[in-house]
Amino acid sequence: MRDARVDVVVVGSGIAGLTFALRAAEHASVLVVTKKNRAASNTNYARGGIAAVMGPDDEVALHRKDTLRAGAGLCHHGVVDLVVREGASAVRELVDWGTRFHMEGGQVSLGREGGHSRRRIVHAGDQTGREIESALLAAVEASERITLVEDLLVVDLWTESEGSTRACHGVIGVQRHTGERVRVEAHAVFLASGGCGQVYAHTTNPAIATGDGVAMAWRAGARIANMEFIQFHPTALYPTEDPAFLISEALRGEGAVLRTLAGPEVMASHPEGSLAPRDVVARRIHEALRESGDPHVVLDVSRMDSSVLEDRFPAAIEGCRERGVDARRDGIPVVPAAHYLCGGVWTDQVGRTSLRGLYAAGEVACTGLHGANRLASNSLLEAVVFSGRASQAITTEVRARGAVTPVLAPIVEAAPEDGREVDEPNDPSRARVRRLMWDHAGIVRTLAELRSARDELEALVRAEETRFAASTRWTSADVERRNLTQTALLIVRCALMRRESRGLHYLADHPWRDNQGYLRDTVLTGGDGFR
Repeated sequence: MRDARVDVVVVGSGIAGLTFALRAAEHASVLVVTKKNRAASNTNYARGGIAAVMGPDDEVALHRKDTLRAGAGLCHHGVVDLVVREGASAVRELVDWGTRFHMEGGQVSLGREGGHSRRRIVHAGDQTGREIESALLAAVEASERITLVEDLLVVDLWTESEGSTRACHGVIGVQRHTGERVRVEAHAVFLASGGCGQVYAHTTNPAIATGDGVAMAWRAGARIANMEFIQFHPTALYPTEDPAFLISEALRGEGAVLRTLAGPEVMASHPEGSLAPRDVVARRIHEALRESGDPHVVLDVSRMDSSVLEDRFPAAIEGCRERGVDARRDGIPVVPAAHYLCGGVWTDQVGRTSLRGLYAAGEVACTGLHGANRLASNSLLEAVVFSGRASQAITTEVRARGAVTPVLAPIVEAAPEDGREVDEPNDPSRARVRRLMWDHAGIVRTLAELRSARDELEALVRAEETRFAASTRWTSADVERRNLTQTALLIVRCALMRRESRGLHYLADHPWRDNQGYLRDTVLTGGDGFR
């Protein structure tokens, strides 16, 4: 096993990991590791934008109100306050790092999405995530104190006992191309590994989104919270690919309307129409398709101005054209798909987890901002705000313990033997988990389905752990399947603990909200991967 050393190791190269690295590098040596290429992240797939109070008719109190309403009673008010207050400064910081947001009349252009009472979505057309990722990667590459290593898959957190508790001292990983094991020692580990959309058969998330950070933190003993709240984006292009092509919610903000194939508006009975919160829209589409037997609904863009459609949403229009869809003439066929994890590794207000030395931000973390349902475009904002707060906390810790002399050559100089991936091309076990979750733990759930999924997943987790312990060579297929299976079980376990319907968790056996019994987070404590 190759050994390396650094002040801070960052797991993941999306917006949370990169903004953290840029800030932490002012005071510490930083290693960013990503399991594939540096631009492979959910950030790249973010179509909408970043929510921030910047319009003349907007105010922090309104953004706060919208966030709390979407979160269905489970948002942590203190977290909501600090995040929405920092929206404008987060946007300015991204601009300082080179992000080019869309401008109109010398001002930042603001769009509107579901659940927002004002225009406050700062965007770069409908490819905001790609623009932010590109700018941050350029800034990271220009930093002499940040080392970014691709194709290094973190397998587990390296923990050791400290008295009656355990602490995180680094990570253990494997070079994807060579299969060689690596151990990185660090004062602190910052998890920014993204979400778990690949747990489901239909998702807008890329193949890398297998819940790695959540599963690793669970095995290490960290608290995990609110895994039952999986957000299904209402508008993925039908038929879904893997990943599904995402149709931005901002189209509805500019006048597009959801209709059944027969013509009526899907959201006609809701006061906000097609701009209702995501959980409401996704569930209503699900119900409409079940009632009609149709394979999809249609996003009608005929009311939209042609110039707005082409100029504001070029990626969506081109993506439709490439797939034989004439959006203007026929509308856009859409269905819901798994999109975002609102729960994750529990953190405090500076990104600190329950495991000493381990911090987290971005989709992998449960900060309390989103509650039971994320307000559109709050995710990029949360990532920037919490990565900044975590960087301050971690650099204070590094100063107290004393900076180390980085030893990174064993990782940086490890070249692929032949440049070929060692993964299996197809993985039926992974597909089995994804179909099980889609059928039994999707948009609408029942206790019987969840119990059946739990029983099957518990057996699969045991089998994965046994197989993994006996393995002499870890492939990324093995690692991802292990994490995906464990993360799926955590989702189901949390869903079974919440006997009500709230936000993204709709339990047909208990179709009402129970504030007396469940106005609280669902918290699990890890340690062995089987609880």
